[in-house]
Amino acid sequence: MDLFDEEAPKKRSSHEIGCDLSSLSVEELQQRILLLQGEIARLEAEKERKAAGRKAAGSLFK
Repeated sequence: MDLFDEEAPKKRSSHEIGCDLSSLSVEELQQRILLLQGEIARLEAEKERKAAGRKAAGSLFK
């Protein structure tokens, strides 16, 4: 086994759902809010993309 075969360490996210927020500053909380709003926008865009694909497939098979 080669010493360099190990996988790179997993990148830790900037925010973990349900984590303790009491030690964070207002600025840190705002950064996390922005991070999560960006993630929500990304999820909404993917949901819309998939819904459009489903609608197109549905109309094709009717």
